[in-house]
Amino acid sequence: MELGIGIGWRPEIAAEVEALSGIDWVEAVAENLCADHLPDSLVRLRERGVTVVPHGVALGLGGADRPDPDRLAGLAARAELLGAPLVTEHIAFVRAGGPLTASPRLEAGHLLPVPRTWDALDVLCENVRIAQDSLPVPLALENIAALITWPGEELTEGQFLAELVERTGVRLLIDVANLHTNHVNLGQDPAKALDELPVEAIAYVHVAGGVEKNGVWHDTHAHPVSEPVLEVLAELRSRVDPPGVLLERDDAFPPGAELAGELDAIRATLRKAAPSADAGPDRAASRKAVPSADRGPLASPAPAPASDGSAGTGARTTAPAPVPAGTRDRTAVAQTALLSALVAGTPAPEGFDHRRLRVQSRALAAKRADVVAKVAPELPEILDDGYRAAFLAYAGSRPMSGGYRRDALDFAEHMLIAGGPADPVARRRLTYWWQDRSGARPPRRATRLVRAARAVLVGK
Repeated sequence: MELGIGIGWRPEIAAEVEALSGIDWVEAVAENLCADHLPDSLVRLRERGVTVVPHGVALGLGGADRPDPDRLAGLAARAELLGAPLVTEHIAFVRAGGPLTASPRLEAGHLLPVPRTWDALDVLCENVRIAQDSLPVPLALENIAALITWPGEELTEGQFLAELVERTGVRLLIDVANLHTNHVNLGQDPAKALDELPVEAIAYVHVAGGVEKNGVWHDTHAHPVSEPVLEVLAELRSRVDPPGVLLERDDAFPPGAELAGELDAIRATLRKAAPSADAGPDRAASRKAVPSADRGPLASPAPAPASDGSAGTGARTTAPAPVPAGTRDRTAVAQTALLSALVAGTPAPEGFDHRRLRVQSRALAAKRADVVAKVAPELPEILDDGYRAAFLAYAGSRPMSGGYRRDALDFAEHMLIAGGPADPVARRRLTYWWQDRSGARPPRRATRLVRAARAVLVGK
């Protein structure tokens, strides 16, 4: 289906998104929505005929484990609640450890790259098929940005995506900002990736901003879209007319006028890069499969599912094959070793760039600090200027084992056990905060009133 021009809906800019003109659709982070109730802003947008697409971030389809049935059910429920034409997720792993490795479960709190190997592809394809069978609408998967690359990769990004589409019939969500990020950080050519991937399978496109620091590009979604990212968008448009293009912004939200200006720049880029009517055959049609020495030539891409929905969740062109014995175990061991090095300070696995692993590790800890501050804003308020340093010290040796709310509780408990914070008023407030949220039931009204009165008497 044709989506048009859209923007990522976030609660912080809900009013600005509603006021923007020329918006055909929006995308909402699935995990931030209730499964049975929509925010009023999304209700109003839907009443105006604006399509809403749920965008998942927590399935971890590239992980060694099979997809969690509860997470799949939640994503399916949100798709049905929104009347969405499709749902999207990422080609990434987000957790590791657990039964496959007989080790504690580790959460990354972030999207991490899967190795472009045949083993990882086998696992990903089976996980995608499980997800497709559980979802009421087609699934599209996004390429991610990376600070690190795996040693011993056997496929390029374009080849990996082409084979994924051929085996599963899944659609693609191509993030041109991520292609630019991987160009700066990993030396991967965006034009080559676009030449190799099946552009006819694209469901829609992401455009987002970032920033370069010390030669590393950080895909922040908190900065304006840069000219190099728009150039990658133009490269893509020269090959195919994408059904939809969406502007993402997740932090440091600008005024609505600036968002409108970025959308105008995206529209202008698409118009300028569109091939003329007499430009000859579509460049996508001339894309050649790139052979692999180990597994034979890559198959040509699967045709995109029909726009009328008759293809269900994406027609498969090859019969599914079970993952070979031992493949999930090998994948689990490799991913657990990497994630443990990033979040628990264990030795770096052989073959990785140690400097890049340190950059990635710091980035994961910083993101944890930022997100915990959002889900538990009382913590930076109570700890004041000491919050960030205290949290980063905590995160350096204590990996996240649950979600961010669990992380906030664990951090507060760690602070209290260690005797902090030094200020007695802050310590009392942190104690009450932790007790209120870690108990089976919230405190009664009388208890809250007594605590509030006591806080006034002691000065805060």
